[in-house]
Amino acid sequence: MSTVQATASDIAGQIGMMWEVLKAPLLVPLLKSAVYICIAMELMLFVERLYMGIVIVLVKIFMKKPDKRYKWIPMADDDLEIGSADFPKVLVQIPMFNEKEVYKISIGAACNLSWPSDRLVIQVLDDSTDPIVKDMVETECLRWASKGLNITYQIRETRGGYKAGALKEGLKHNYVKDCEYVVIFDADFRPEPDFLRRSIPFLIHNPEIALVQGRWRFVNSNECLLTRMQEMSLDYHFTVEQEVGSSTHAFFGFNGTGGIWRIAAINEAGGWKDRTTVEDMDLAVRASLKGWKFVYLGDLQVKSELPSTFKAFRFQQHRWSCGPANLFRKMVMEIVRNKRVNFWKKFYVIYSFFFVRKIIAHMVTFFFFCVVLPLTLLVPEVEVPIWAAIYIPCIITTLNSVGTPRSIHLLFYWILFENVMAYHRTKATIIGLLEAKRANEWVVTEKLGDALKNKDKSKPVKKARGPLFGDRILPQELGFAAFLFFCGLYDVLYGKRQYFVYVFLQVITFTIAGFGYIGTIVPS
Repeated sequence: MSTVQATASDIAGQIGMMWEVLKAPLLVPLLKSAVYICIAMELMLFVERLYMGIVIVLVKIFMKKPDKRYKWIPMADDDLEIGSADFPKVLVQIPMFNEKEVYKISIGAACNLSWPSDRLVIQVLDDSTDPIVKDMVETECLRWASKGLNITYQIRETRGGYKAGALKEGLKHNYVKDCEYVVIFDADFRPEPDFLRRSIPFLIHNPEIALVQGRWRFVNSNECLLTRMQEMSLDYHFTVEQEVGSSTHAFFGFNGTGGIWRIAAINEAGGWKDRTTVEDMDLAVRASLKGWKFVYLGDLQVKSELPSTFKAFRFQQHRWSCGPANLFRKMVMEIVRNKRVNFWKKFYVIYSFFFVRKIIAHMVTFFFFCVVLPLTLLVPEVEVPIWAAIYIPCIITTLNSVGTPRSIHLLFYWILFENVMAYHRTKATIIGLLEAKRANEWVVTEKLGDALKNKDKSKPVKKARGPLFGDRILPQELGFAAFLFFCGLYDVLYGKRQYFVYVFLQVITFTIAGFGYIGTIVPS
């Protein structure tokens, strides 16, 4: 026994000696450099958030609302059954892929839009691979067509180009040639009947406007803590980012749904392209470079559904993080060389819209708070200023919370959860920048609709069976939990910075995520 103890002691001593030998000449300079880089990125994000906060306050106080800034005349109250030539012909596109739980929602909402039936064309673009779902969707279309609605069920032989390919193919049909505008609703979106009457006048009376974007509202935001966290992030996006972009530069990223385009602007910009997983943002940037303007209407709200399973949310965030980075790689020089927009708009698109929000925001959140800061607990020679570790992050977080005042009490949980998701977003961002293997991976976000509510509550709920690793148990999250636990434990035993409280809370969050106990558990 004494021999084993002596051997273990010798091994520990050798490891400790190697650590001391490598620490001063190699680890300390590298970690100091990482700290400086992270602080620089944090300051960039801080200035961006502060700028956005100041601008949104000025917009709310001093700037006129969109219907006062642009010409807006309400549509005449003609007999909708008879129809009117004064109403432009509008195409409604509803792209779908195996949307068994929600297909009736968007089709029904589109068919109930308050618009003359002879001036409305509804196009259901079904890329479903499940023949049962395809039959269900087609039957629903035929049911509405029997009521006199001009609704067409369209399928393709292949899913080439995914959503972008379906939208592009839909615009090629002869029966849509007379349509001036196209409005897009994903399968879980349910617009109010007056959606077109409130948005179309901006396009009719302002020929320079290409896009009118509505705001998303979420019918299942109270379903679980995961959906509450998403609501906080997306409400900031709509309340601040979209509003500021619309008010200052008449530019923002199209959200892919809940918006209406001038078809002429789509054609001039080169149409839908499937070169990235963010075909909506791609089209918006190209249209903006042609000189077109966009309008965001915060009071034009469209109900939709948030992904309530952690797996669906991870795939969605991969697409939303990888796509913009990949698009930035492809378009940055095109933006620089463009001569139709001024310098400040180019700067806004390249630096603020792409670089800080789509790249820096993800990387600094993950690298600084999940890697570099914990590592400094192991290397006391490297210090992070308290203003960079605590004060500035608190200000940034407070600014991010303005969109959802009702969830202010969840702010601390939101921070910890966002740090976990920053790992997935950073990985996806790097994949997009390098155009690596998963750069064009497209997984349709799973929608549950009322599936869970309709289950017999008298029966015990069983967790869905599936692959244990990679589906429910996530080794990478658990690996980060172990790393952070080691850093926190070292700080408890030998450190003086008291950061172990934050580190251990982050350990708990990574562990919960690693075992898949986030979001809704779908019954089998």
